[in-house]
Amino acid sequence: MMFRDREDAGRRVGEALGAKARTEGLVVLGIPRGGVVVAYQVARLLNAPLDVFLSAKLPVPDQEELAFGALVEDGTCVLNGEIIRAAHVSPLQIEDARAAAAERLRAKASRYRSDRSAVELNGRPVIAVDDGIATGASMKAAIQALRAKQVVGVTVAVPVAPAATCARLRLLADDLVCLIEPKEFSAVSQFYADFRQTTDDEVAELLRRTTTFAP
Repeated sequence: MMFRDREDAGRRVGEALGAKARTEGLVVLGIPRGGVVVAYQVARLLNAPLDVFLSAKLPVPDQEELAFGALVEDGTCVLNGEIIRAAHVSPLQIEDARAAAAERLRAKASRYRSDRSAVELNGRPVIAVDDGIATGASMKAAIQALRAKQVVGVTVAVPVAPAATCARLRLLADDLVCLIEPKEFSAVSQFYADFRQTTDDEVAELLRRTTTFAP
């Protein structure tokens, strides 16, 4: 199976989630940037409000690709103690990384939502959507952060992810819907005919459109 583009993937994921359309208080969260395109189609089909789930990696100093944690928009911080110890990340470096990440998140929130407030999540079931998952590290951080916000259930919904990653995430989420779970996996892009980069402006426009969806 291949997807034409993220819109096609979103429609297919939304159809697979059809039974959840009757879930009271449901919120769909897209993980920027590409995940929001998929999530828009899911939210449209389920007639549910859409918002972005904003988080930022906390990179190990001088190793930008290696994250020792993640900061969520509301200030929730998920740290990986094993990496912190192995990379000898100091408390001061942790705080510096948190401050820099918080500034990036404030800028993103303003750009994506303009003057709109974030959707309230406390006590509501949530579907977290991305355009695909590789290692699952970012989604794991999202699940942990959503638990801290006291949502009543977390469903992960993606078009594609490695079978091993899905198995790990099923231990953390209340439900996981993944249309393709290959044992052999190199990159999310290999399952899309069109995997062009999504822009910040496109994310903002999709969020603006969803004001017509269910409150």
